[in-house]
Amino acid sequence: MISEISLFFEPLSTNALDEPLKGTLAERIEYFTPDRFPDITKGTVAILSVPEFRGDEDVVYNSGNHEGIRLELANLKDNFSSLRIVDLGVIRPGETVKDTYYAVSAAVAAIIKEGAIAVILGGSDDLTYANYLAYEKLEQVVNLVSVDPRFDIGEAEDEVSANKYLQKIILHQPNILFNFSNLAYQSHHVPTSEVNLMKKMYFDVYRLGELQHNLEQVEPVVRSADLLSFDLSAVRSSDLPDNLLQEPNGLYGEQACAIARYSGLSDKLSSFGVFNVPLEASDRSNKLIAQILWYFLLGVNNRKGDYPFADKDTYTKYTVSIEDGTYDIVFYKSHLSDRWWMEVPYPSKRGSKYQRHFMVPCHYEDYQTACKDEIPDRWWQTFQKLG
Repeated sequence: MISEISLFFEPLSTNALDEPLKGTLAERIEYFTPDRFPDITKGTVAILSVPEFRGDEDVVYNSGNHEGIRLELANLKDNFSSLRIVDLGVIRPGETVKDTYYAVSAAVAAIIKEGAIAVILGGSDDLTYANYLAYEKLEQVVNLVSVDPRFDIGEAEDEVSANKYLQKIILHQPNILFNFSNLAYQSHHVPTSEVNLMKKMYFDVYRLGELQHNLEQVEPVVRSADLLSFDLSAVRSSDLPDNLLQEPNGLYGEQACAIARYSGLSDKLSSFGVFNVPLEASDRSNKLIAQILWYFLLGVNNRKGDYPFADKDTYTKYTVSIEDGTYDIVFYKSHLSDRWWMEVPYPSKRGSKYQRHFMVPCHYEDYQTACKDEIPDRWWQTFQKLG
């Protein structure tokens, strides 16, 4: 399977990595060369570029392979104990955008099937749709998290594009989407009707201002994700001067890196896409994007392996009775990572013989809410979705 997907890739053309600096990632990363396509094994992080921008009519397409970002990443310190990283090079845009989607979905599916993690440096963020299709090939139900100042919903009849792909994911058959979460949307870009639609579908959406006030609430959201799509237009242009949309408001660079680290820490997450990545950018932009990738790798390197559940002895169980015993909410705290989960029961159905539970990543604040005799919003939304 891996040898087959090598046909989609071209190696990087730069030779600036031939003499790596001691103690940098250039010594750790294995690069695709004309002579050898890297093996992909369980736990490997596989980086690939997809310079496809035809899905965004507002962007002028230029040539480039994100090599400046690769160079900046390679020169960052190797603070990773045993993480294996491979760089697969570039998936060239196909004859049509759909051809590119096919190549991306096939490549990502093959990477994930090997138990590895795909990191996509992408063009326009309609490539999120291609990333999503990889999970259809794997017949896997997924949670999608998007870091984006907009929802990119579109209408059912619209063609997939950078600003109109989410509706295609929601309506796609077979439906493998369990939950969608948006982080850092900006109210001046999103109509109230779309916010109401998200809430009606029990999706999680967080305004930029909410995250600025408390970024830690991001962690349980991304811990439940299978794939995360990071649109760089969510980062303010003062921190990312080559931001394609030149947004004056947005995440600070250090917040973008923190979200990337939370994403890497998630034992469940198997693909991380960074989109609207400029093909040719200033050193400052390349440095920030490389640092976002570095912090994602740091998170992966520090994964604790406590999801799915490890040995029960590594958790403390707490049961909180709500509304005079109407609900008993069970929480678990991991001794390995100090992270919290809570059980959400599947709604009982007539004739059901067994009671099953769905484990939801949560925050200590959810436990505190339950102790105040209130049902946490995260618990209630999940319960409604399971119904």
